[in-house]
Amino acid sequence: MSGGICLIGGTAVPEAWRAGFAAVLREEGFFTWNADGARDAECAIVARPQPGALATLRGLRLVSSVGMGADHILADPDLPAGVAVMRVVTQEMVAQVAEYIVLAVLRVERDSDRFDHLQRDARWERRLVARPGGRRRVGLLGLGAVGAGAARHLVALGFPVSGWSRTARGLSGVTAHAGEEGLARMLAETDILVCALPRTRATEGILDRHCFARLPPGAHVVNVGRGEHLVEADLLAALDAGHVSGATLDVFRSEPLPPGHPFWRHPAIRITPHSAGLSTPEASARRILENLNRLRGGEPLLDAVERGRGY
Repeated sequence: MSGGICLIGGTAVPEAWRAGFAAVLREEGFFTWNADGARDAECAIVARPQPGALATLRGLRLVSSVGMGADHILADPDLPAGVAVMRVVTQEMVAQVAEYIVLAVLRVERDSDRFDHLQRDARWERRLVARPGGRRRVGLLGLGAVGAGAARHLVALGFPVSGWSRTARGLSGVTAHAGEEGLARMLAETDILVCALPRTRATEGILDRHCFARLPPGAHVVNVGRGEHLVEADLLAALDAGHVSGATLDVFRSEPLPPGHPFWRHPAIRITPHSAGLSTPEASARRILENLNRLRGGEPLLDAVERGRGY
């Protein structure tokens, strides 16, 4: 019997997820963390860090997120040095987030918000002249699994697609950019900007007034990365000035988004509650167990996080 697998997250983990993890990991000694005292655990699964939780676990070899983000783990001061950290990236989750991006882009391309407003006002206003210039240009911040997946769909649909990443990546049909100069070039030629970046010190606040000012007038912003990527006041200012025409947001600095937050009632913002991509607890648990077995066998981990890089 191994040292056990501990789930850390409290109320952040729904009961259905606890049950799904337990069904797959029961034979590994699965248990849910509580503050009763120190326990042995070979692996910790972290949904939301409970202060001091990691420090109570002895013998840790692997710490895993429940999803694609690991910034909450790396920010935990109790994360032991030398312990492997992994993200959970399942095919179904990647496919769903890519589909969310495509849907957001198509809604902008087909003026769906305008037609929604017309229907509410019972107004019949056909657009009789096609918009000049062809399809809107899409710029992707981040060409990891999600960004690359969305790029392939968008290219197949005939969109001009550019991508920016830490180092230039070659994807068929995608104009690749890297570095500060590459970012400036991409933003200047982007009508729909999609952020699918991991959260790191370098990417926090990347969606700010300087970024928005570089976009052509009327651009739309989509954020499926992390809420910390967006400077909220700068987006509101860009929207109210008319330079940015709209935003589709799935992630926020404060979640749940407070009822009084101005995003809720802004006519140019579409909100979804951090639901762009969902995995099943069983699929996530199987991925974590696969990595734990890889670690035990001395094999390379899947979706391992490099602490220095931040993802």
